[in-house]
Amino acid sequence: MASRISELVLECRDPELLARFWCEVLDFVELDRDGEDIEIGPREGFGGARPTLVLSKQERPQPDRTRLHIDLNATDRDQDAELERLLALGARPADVGQTGEEPWHVLADPEGNVFCLLRRRLDPL
Repeated sequence: MASRISELVLECRDPELLARFWCEVLDFVELDRDGEDIEIGPREGFGGARPTLVLSKQERPQPDRTRLHIDLNATDRDQDAELERLLALGARPADVGQTGEEPWHVLADPEGNVFCLLRRRLDPL
């Protein structure tokens, strides 16, 4: 195994409303806040068997872009080696307006679906 889905990121207008809703639906708790973004997940926290859900504040979610994307973490290699592997498999860099200073890589799968490769390594479980 080389990567695991660690987070699902959902762009939304009201992270507070969706956090309350999804916490009730999934029996999740709030794990973190970053500005107006809220991360919710299982009580045992980030990095476990179930991915967390990040509710990302967007005043006007873009209709021409999917509002949900996957975040991956490498499990058996560092981020650079996993990036090289993903590119060899057919992923390609994607521009969604990032600055280039982010600690993650934004990629697209062969059909153009955007996902991110995060820096932190996770246990393969």
